[in-house]
Amino acid sequence: MTILPSSEDADQRRLRELGYKQELKRGLSVVSNFAFSFSIISILTGVTTTYNTGLRYGGPMSATIGWIVVAAFNGCIALSMAEICSAYPTSGGLYYWSARLAGKDWAPLASWITGWFNIVGLWACTTSVDFSLAQLLQVIILLSTGGVNDGGYIASKYLVLGFHGALLVSHGFINSLPIQVLALFGKLGALWNVLGVFVLMALIPAVATERASAKFVFTHFNTDNGEGIHSTVYIFIVGLLMSQYSMVGYDASAHLTEETKNADRNGPMGILTAVGLSGIFGWAYLVAVTFAVTDIEYLLDANNDAGGYAIAEVFYLVFKRRYGNGTGGIICLGIVAGAVYLCGISVVTSNSRMAYAFSRDGAMPFSKVWHKVNSKEVPFNAVWLAVVIAFCMALTSLGSEVAFQAMVSIATIGLYISYALPIFFRVTLGRKSFVPGPFHLGKFSCLIGWIAVIWVALITVLFSLPVAYPVTKDTLNYTPVAVGGLLVLCLGSWVVNARFWFRGPVTNIEK
Repeated sequence: MTILPSSEDADQRRLRELGYKQELKRGLSVVSNFAFSFSIISILTGVTTTYNTGLRYGGPMSATIGWIVVAAFNGCIALSMAEICSAYPTSGGLYYWSARLAGKDWAPLASWITGWFNIVGLWACTTSVDFSLAQLLQVIILLSTGGVNDGGYIASKYLVLGFHGALLVSHGFINSLPIQVLALFGKLGALWNVLGVFVLMALIPAVATERASAKFVFTHFNTDNGEGIHSTVYIFIVGLLMSQYSMVGYDASAHLTEETKNADRNGPMGILTAVGLSGIFGWAYLVAVTFAVTDIEYLLDANNDAGGYAIAEVFYLVFKRRYGNGTGGIICLGIVAGAVYLCGISVVTSNSRMAYAFSRDGAMPFSKVWHKVNSKEVPFNAVWLAVVIAFCMALTSLGSEVAFQAMVSIATIGLYISYALPIFFRVTLGRKSFVPGPFHLGKFSCLIGWIAVIWVALITVLFSLPVAYPVTKDTLNYTPVAVGGLLVLCLGSWVVNARFWFRGPVTNIEK
């Protein structure tokens, strides 16, 4: 009689075939895997913190219709990533995929560039999320003490940085817990986002005494951006940044595959469901909030009660106009803050797993330190590495807002470049050698892959364009400087040093 292996045994066997032994605790279900990605995408986080960009560049139409455009192309990226994830379910994710798909000669360089873009993008994403929450807490304090027009308390940049540091430390402690406990926070984050969207999309339009028309929400195009840009196409493109930023982070499902049961099926499912549901709930949230927008210029005015934080001002005004005070709006902001906090937990989780895998292959300085797993089967050192680097990145906010924005711009463009590279190798060098896993796209694989690659190439160029004219040191878009600088560092370190010793993913199975 033949005894069939358990799903865990099958997962371990597949991992050994890919060159690694099981070191992390494999305790995540498909729901838990999905929850981490959905919590990182966190449409309440992305939409709320970048709504100003959508309103300024194109307004309602750029936000609502632009979201649909971005969601469609992100669907292609997610489908291609899910197919590759099914074939190679490892914590290394993207950089491992690039190595396998680029072929023997190109594998080391391909995995080196992909890995560094991915991990730096995740560090920048951690910085961006927690700093955005610190800024949101500043706005909540401001409104709770009367707002800008009634002498409300405006926190200094040092206090905001202090908030940021405290949030990071709390996320570090939570991520030091066993994966079974951490999974509960991932599920809570997913549930919080779903329920939060339902509450806000029902409450805000219902309480609003003044509502925009459907024509305004879906067709009004704001060309009065005050930034010297008059081309409608140009404005619409810049406005897409809100939607694109809001839908990043779903590579978490790949980084968690070594802790996921039935990883070659559940990893891809986590990616696809996270992106699909985020597209639906994000659009619903955007539409509901935009129905409460009646004066774009006032919402973007730094002299309004929320200091120019558009969605905060929408929430505050909606309740103030109906009830005479904005307390209800502040509570709504608290719901958003909860979502951002839970998003931050999941970002550190994804970040630490990537560092664990990348250092396992010796790609990082002091790799032996970051690859260590503690008695709880948690990459403890990699968790706190993420915390420290995210805090150091935020220190740039003390000197220059421009420098800080350049730093966190890598969170969007840098991550998407790391998404596109293995897909590019899949449809080029690895087209004939790729052996699909249980989830595959069949004859549509290359078509969808090329759409994904072309879209990332397009947004990389478009989001590097100036966002204000005339271009000065204060208005220059530093995205190409940040992303280009990272590329130069990657290639420079490769030519000078890494090409002599880095060979891509290295097996750690004892012979």
